[in-house]
Amino acid sequence: MTLFHLFPGGIHPHEGKNGKAVTKTLPITELPQPTRVVIPLQQHIGAPCRCLVQKGDVVKIGMKIGEPVGFVSAAVHASVSGKVVDVRHCIMANGLEAECVIIDNDFQDTWVPLHPVANPDQLDATSLSALAREMGLVGLGGATFPHAVKFSPPKDKVVDTLIINGAECEPYLAADYHLMLTYAKEILSGAKLIQRALKIERILIGIENDKMDAVEAMKQACGDDAAVQVFALPTRYPQGGEKQLTFALTKRVVKSGGLPLDCGVVVANVGSCYALHRAAYEGRPLVDRVVTVSGTVEKPANYLVRIGTPVEWLLDTSGGLLPETKVLIYGGPMMGLPLSRTDIPVTKGCSGITALGKSSALTQESNCIHCGRCSDVCPMRLVPSMLDKLMRKDMYEECERQGVMNCIECGACTWSCPAKRHLTQSCRTSKRVITERRRKQAQAQKEEM
Repeated sequence: MTLFHLFPGGIHPHEGKNGKAVTKTLPITELPQPTRVVIPLQQHIGAPCRCLVQKGDVVKIGMKIGEPVGFVSAAVHASVSGKVVDVRHCIMANGLEAECVIIDNDFQDTWVPLHPVANPDQLDATSLSALAREMGLVGLGGATFPHAVKFSPPKDKVVDTLIINGAECEPYLAADYHLMLTYAKEILSGAKLIQRALKIERILIGIENDKMDAVEAMKQACGDDAAVQVFALPTRYPQGGEKQLTFALTKRVVKSGGLPLDCGVVVANVGSCYALHRAAYEGRPLVDRVVTVSGTVEKPANYLVRIGTPVEWLLDTSGGLLPETKVLIYGGPMMGLPLSRTDIPVTKGCSGITALGKSSALTQESNCIHCGRCSDVCPMRLVPSMLDKLMRKDMYEECERQGVMNCIECGACTWSCPAKRHLTQSCRTSKRVITERRRKQAQAQKEEM
């Protein structure tokens, strides 16, 4: 019997020098605390938080400094103890500005009193959602979707499967891998909290088969629990995409414009499950995460990093960039964002900092040769070359009709293109323009009412 299913498309990107093969051998070490942190009040999809502090305030670790506003939001907490020196807008990795709380570290490492949940095993969906909202829990796989929303499925949605995403298919990154090796029991504990609260029948854990020691670690943590299964999946990018993982483990197809929830599935990253365990059993809000620093750096590493730590602090701790470095990426080489500065803060959604000696993004584009490779590898069955042409002609309505909003921005098309076309960037631009047009249209309709 086939235990998994192959999603369409997909590629096998190179790991390169100091890539995942190197960082997999490096255990998690705690990064020395920076002298100053810059903590954005929006580290999640949805509404930014309302600032609760002002210049001159003294804060402790775990103190809530951002109040969630609206349904789709999550609290933000101080990651160091010290004094607030400013609250102002700062540049983020995506080039946009966000309101940030800037804290000078007093290096006293003083925490607020922590209050674990009295009876974690008795949490229901409502209380679990409230816990996630107050503890600032979001998806740590990169999407940063607030877990308060994920733990509040509509009453008309029947969920029977919880998928734990341990695939970590992005090259160079090994943060989730080491979490599974080190904290397998805690990850499973967080997953069981979700299962009990949402009354889910089964838990499926997906891990790529180049991490068999992580597979074994999770199997040992599961023991003889018949409701949990661990799968070793083919190493194939983007295996960790939630739609691809849902299909691989259940053969259920998430329809265009839909979510795994629409086919009875909730997906959670292993890092998110670990953070949930700590929130429930330790009363600890999300103030740090594991970040891989790899590529053309002197000393690649996996660090436990306080949220708000500048990228330059991680690079300095890793011995700095090697002379051959050409591009610095916030995240992994496939879906990460290129950086032009190093004072960008690490946020909840940052799983890695990757330095590369060469990149297709730096290569001059040439004309499309109509080879079809981009459509062959697209896991969403789109035709990126056509979407690229439409975008360059400002034909966004046609882009939308051709399914550009289904693009998961995995980068497989750009990676496979012999003409070095910036196909992923074209799709990203189209999605941004279409989304902004929708927002303006909705706003106009609201004003007319």
